Amino acid sequence: MEKAVKILIVEDEMIIAANISLQLTELNYEVIGILPRGEEALSHIKIEKPDIVLMDIQLKGKMDGIETAKEIEKQYNIPIIYLTANADDAHFSRAKETHPYAFISKPFKKLDLQRAIELTVDRISLENASDIGKISNDTIATNGNATDFILNDRIFVRHNEKMLKIDIKDIYYIEADRNYCRIFSQNREYLLVMTLKDIDEKLPQNHFLRIHRSYIINLSQIDEVAGTHVVISKKAIPMSKVMRTELLKRLQTI
Repeated sequence: MEKAVKILIVEDEMIIAANISLQLTELNYEVIGILPRGEEALSHIKIEKPDIVLMDIQLKGKMDGIETAKEIEKQYNIPIIYLTANADDAHFSRAKETHPYAFISKPFKKLDLQRAIELTVDRISLENASDIGKISNDTIATNGNATDFILNDRIFVRHNEKMLKIDIKDIYYIEADRNYCRIFSQNREYLLVMTLKDIDEKLPQNHFLRIHRSYIINLSQIDEVAGTHVVISKKAIPMSKVMRTELLKRLQTI
């Protein structure tokens, strides 16, 4: 099932926070909380971990946004996007020490917010790709102007100005469509702007196998293995003789 990116808003001006929440909802992101205090944010993250935190720098209470971000950095690997009406050098220098993924200056437009979030997802994936060198954990996969992200346990795809998250376990198979790929999942079909060869090189190999020049299958979704095809969700998917041998080897180790 596809899942929207989960975002926690930490902002003590409730009118601003409500407006941000409305904008994010319109962009089809999932707002999992609106909290006015850093201490409350830390407690909330222990219960439900967001994908991204939007953090106002000047919070009221014992902890400001920067101190809260430092605690989040110590305990979790969650990207921080700062919201600030005060971009002076002192605040910027302190905030920079927490390695934020973006700054958004108040007042800001809906497009500024949307781009900051999408660039944050982009940066996370690029950093992981640099660390690992190839797809295995959270790694980006792009081709030309593609804006689809392939990760170890999920795929982010752009759809109607939003990023949707598809759990890899829910994918049935991927079919080539010239220079594109179609992902067939339990709930719907998606189009990726990349070739089947490119996506095959980047998908986690423990989950997927290319059994035909036009098809990659999710091994965990196989219902039946025949001589020339496999059946997944009532669809017969052709399989080459060479890949049938490889498939049987893989299935024996599952």
